[in-house]
Amino acid sequence: MNKTISINLGGFFFHIDEDAYQKLSRYFDAVKRSLAPDGREEIMKDIESRIAELFQERIKNDKQVIGLIEIDAVIGIMGQPEDYKIDDEKTSYQSNTSTSSSSNYYYPSKRLFRDKENGMLGGVMAGLGHYLGIDALWLRIIMVILFFGFGTGLFVYIVLWVLVPEAITTTQKLEMRGEPINISNIERKVKEGIDDISSKISNIDHQKIASTAKSGAEKIGSTFEEIFKTIFKIFAIFVGAIIVLVASFSLLGFIITGIVMMFSSTMPDNYILNNIQTPIGLETPLWVQGILVILVFGIPFFFLLLLGLKLLVNNLKSIGNIATYTLIALWVIALGIAISLGINEATQMAYEGKVVQKEEIILTPNDTLNIKFKNNDFYSKNSYHETDFKLTQDENKNEIIYSNNVTIEIMETDEMVPYIQVEKLARGKSAAEANKRAEKIKYGYKIEGNTLILDNYLISAIENKFRGQEVALYLYLPKGTLFKTNKNFDHFDRSDNDFFNLHYSSSDYIYRVDKEKVKCLNCPLSENEYGDIENNEMVNDSTSTIIYDENGVLIKKEIKEVKEEVQNVKIEIDTKKETKTK
Repeated sequence: MNKTISINLGGFFFHIDEDAYQKLSRYFDAVKRSLAPDGREEIMKDIESRIAELFQERIKNDKQVIGLIEIDAVIGIMGQPEDYKIDDEKTSYQSNTSTSSSSNYYYPSKRLFRDKENGMLGGVMAGLGHYLGIDALWLRIIMVILFFGFGTGLFVYIVLWVLVPEAITTTQKLEMRGEPINISNIERKVKEGIDDISSKISNIDHQKIASTAKSGAEKIGSTFEEIFKTIFKIFAIFVGAIIVLVASFSLLGFIITGIVMMFSSTMPDNYILNNIQTPIGLETPLWVQGILVILVFGIPFFFLLLLGLKLLVNNLKSIGNIATYTLIALWVIALGIAISLGINEATQMAYEGKVVQKEEIILTPNDTLNIKFKNNDFYSKNSYHETDFKLTQDENKNEIIYSNNVTIEIMETDEMVPYIQVEKLARGKSAAEANKRAEKIKYGYKIEGNTLILDNYLISAIENKFRGQEVALYLYLPKGTLFKTNKNFDHFDRSDNDFFNLHYSSSDYIYRVDKEKVKCLNCPLSENEYGDIENNEMVNDSTSTIIYDENGVLIKKEIKEVKEEVQNVKIEIDTKKETKTK
C-alpha cells in the first residue's frame, strides 16, 4: 500500500503516490542541475507548467492518482536532462540536437496565440502568421485592404485581439510555432530571450531615443488594449449568452425531431404519407432521416454551443481532439449522405409530363353556361380546395392517391364554339416516365346541356407515388358568351384578374365575355373595384331600373309610367267615393 501525496504543480493540484513523487522530485533536481544559472528559475517554471499540462491530459478525473506509469510517459516526452545539455554556441546546440535525434520527441499541434514580441500593436497578425505558416507582412497587407476596401478589417482585428490569448510562457511560444516542447527547446527559448535582453542592455545608449519612443507607443497600445479588452469582454459575454441560448434550443429541437422521426418509422405507411413531409422525400426510411437530422444539424449547433460557453467561461475544458475529429468526420459523412439523397429526390422530379384532352361545349344562342365543381362524398366531405395529396382507399378497398390539386382558368378564344381543355400533369426522372404517370391520372367531368360539371379532385394508383400530379382546366369562351359559376368555383379559380375577376360574394352573378375582359352583368356597383361591372344604365336612376332574366337578357321598365297610372287610379277611386256619398 503506497502513500498518496497532494502536490501543486504549475498552479494545478494533483494526487500522486509516494514512489512517483520521489521519482518526479529526482527528475526535477537533475534537470535543475543540468541548467545554466542564467534563466534557471524561469526555465524550471516553464518545465513544471508543461509537465502539469501533460498530467492533465492523462488523468480522467480529479480523484485519479498519478503513478509511475504516468511519470515515465511524461519523462519520455520531455527527455532526460543529460540528453539536452546545450552550450551557448549555435554549433554546439546543433551537434547535441543531432546526437539526440533518437530521443522521444512530442510534437504538439500548433495553437493560435498573439506574438507581441514580433507584433506591431497586439501581435495578432504575427501570431496568425506562425499558425498559418505565412509571413505576417502579407497578412498585414490583407488586413489593410479589408479595412479600407470593405470596412471589416478593424472589426476582425479587434475581435481576434480580444479572443486570441497572448503567448506569454515559453511553452506557449513553442506551441505557437509548433516546435517540440521539451527541456532542450524550453532552455533554448529562455536563453534566446536572455540574450536578446542582454543585447538590448548593451546597446541602450545607442537606442535610447528609439526605446523611449517605443515605450510610449507601447503604453498607448497597452491602454487601448485594456479599453478594447474591457469592451469586448462585455460584448463577448453578451454574444456568448445569445449563442448559448440559440444553440441550446436549436440543438434540443433537432434532437427531439430526429428521435420523433425515428420512432415514427414504426407507424403505418398511410399515416406517414398523409401527415409527414420531409425535404428528401419519404422513399428514404424515416429512421435514417431522423439520424441524419441529428448529425447534419445537431453537430454544428453542438460546436456553436461550445463556442458560446467558451465566450462565457474562460477555463472551459476542451472535449478533446479525438471527440472533435470524430464528430467532424460523422458530420461530413452524414452531410454527404443527405446531399446524395437530396439529389436523388430532385432527379425524381426533374421532368414534367403532360396529357391534353379537348372537348367542345355546344350552347344555344343567348344560353348561359353553368360551371359547377362537384365533390365526391366518399373521398371527402369537404368540397373546398385544401387537400393536396392523401393516401386513401377507393370503393373497392384499393389504396389510391387522392388530391384536390385541380385548377381552372377562364380564357378567351376566337373560335365560334366554346371548349374545355383538360391537362393532366405529373413529374418523373425522365420525360417518358413523367408522361406515363400523367396518363394514369383519373379525372372526371361531363357536359349536360348548358351545364359543365367538373370533379374537384383527381385520383391515381399508389404505385405512381407522389410526383406532383395535378389537373389544369382551361375553359375557352368566345366573345359574347354568358356564364355563371357555383359557390365552390373560387377555390379552384386561377384566372388572370385583369381578364376575369370573380365576384365570389354570390353565385347568382352572370358574366359576359367581352373583347378585353369579362363583364359582370348584375353585380352591385359597390364591388366595381376592377371596373368589370356592366354600367350602361344607372341603377339608382329615378326614371328607370335594370332587371336581368335567368339568361342574362336586359329588361328595362319605366317607373315614371307606373307612377302616372297609380295616380290616375287613385283619382278615379276618390271620384267614385264622392258620388256614392251624395
